[in-house]
Amino acid sequence: MISMYKMKHLTKQWTAIHHIVIYYLLAVIIGTIIVSLPIFHRPGVELSFIDAMFTAVTSISVTGLTVITISDVFNPAGQIAIAVILHLGGIGIMAMGTFIWVVLGKKIGIRSRKMIMVEQNSKTLSGLVKLMLEIFKLILLIELIGAAILSIHFLNYYDSVGEAVLHGLFGAVSATTNGGLDITGASLIPFADDYFVQFINIILIVLGAIGFPVLVEVQEVLKGRTQVINDRHKFSLFTKITTVTFFWLVVIGTLLIFLLEKDAFFADKTWHETFFYSLFQSVTSRSGGLATMDVSEFSVATLFLISALMFIGASPSSVGGGIRTTTFAIMLLTIWNYAKGNSSVKVFGREIHQEDTLRSFIVITTALMLCGGSIIVLNTTEPFSLMEIIFEVSSAFGTTGLSMGITSELSTFGKSLIMCLMFIGRIGVFTFLFIIRGDDTKDRFHYPTERVIIG
Repeated sequence: MISMYKMKHLTKQWTAIHHIVIYYLLAVIIGTIIVSLPIFHRPGVELSFIDAMFTAVTSISVTGLTVITISDVFNPAGQIAIAVILHLGGIGIMAMGTFIWVVLGKKIGIRSRKMIMVEQNSKTLSGLVKLMLEIFKLILLIELIGAAILSIHFLNYYDSVGEAVLHGLFGAVSATTNGGLDITGASLIPFADDYFVQFINIILIVLGAIGFPVLVEVQEVLKGRTQVINDRHKFSLFTKITTVTFFWLVVIGTLLIFLLEKDAFFADKTWHETFFYSLFQSVTSRSGGLATMDVSEFSVATLFLISALMFIGASPSSVGGGIRTTTFAIMLLTIWNYAKGNSSVKVFGREIHQEDTLRSFIVITTALMLCGGSIIVLNTTEPFSLMEIIFEVSSAFGTTGLSMGITSELSTFGKSLIMCLMFIGRIGVFTFLFIIRGDDTKDRFHYPTERVIIG
């Protein structure tokens, strides 16, 4: 056995990244225990260990892939417990912990601040506690407003006020955290003709996936606290790249889904049905995971497009996963600038740091290898088509939650691999790489440099 001294020495060598991952693993363990408790189950329901763990992981990673039907397995108390776990995963363990710590009057130490910095992909320790509190308050406010609007509207669907409020609250939490879970038993398909419900969900999904720093900056602008140049508020480069990339992906995704399906799935649909089907599937592929239709009805080309959108995922420092929008944007900007003969990447009157460019390509390459390897393995072990597996892997890595209906039919090994992808998608590829790499070492000497033919 490892002695207490060795254990204490080992934990001292752990970095903030190691602590973050361990906290998320502990959250998964605690979540598994919670969803396994009979008091949260409907009468006569038994949940296997692997299915309980899968439910915990999909909740902590706010993915939405599920091997069970939430409404069939969990009673109202259990559904509220799932909503709390979605909060923990969506807002982030350190944000939730910071809020509780401040409420209790405790001081946030330097180690905790470093972990917050890692979880939120921040470059500085300055103002992190204030940022966490702002994020918590913003997300809570968005959820409460969304829950109130949906609850009132759901009075048209449900017999009792309590049932309408439960569906409104869970729906708002699931959409804002991009959790993708539902208690209707059929996602948002029952509301395929209710454009008001779809519109509210679109807004909540976007607010959750656009990135916490963007929301905070917009809030500062509305309060008049940002720097003003030539009568215009100055936004950070991160906010500019994130916002432009996010909305262009939504617009292009909507347009391509329409073009690919106009003579197929949309052939007998009205213009407004076509528009909302295209828009909602494009938005939900950012990381939302909610669906207004059975996505398996789409053509292979559309399914591949949605898989690519899920692989890109949401913005950094948001509730979503994937390679993230800024990573994708920097890759495109690098290719474009190189094609123009530029030696540096320029955008919005600024230059992208070379380290960020390198990181972007490392993240994309690692993600492609990770997802590609998983697809090959699952295509060997699982009895499903290649397209179904590509879609499932992309959904897991992007922490999206859309599925062609194969999740519950996966083998124990298949479920375990999908859980790993969901977990990596939530913590981020770079965090994953930092776990497995060794300590930074400075080169004590260099070999002569020599050019290599590329391409």
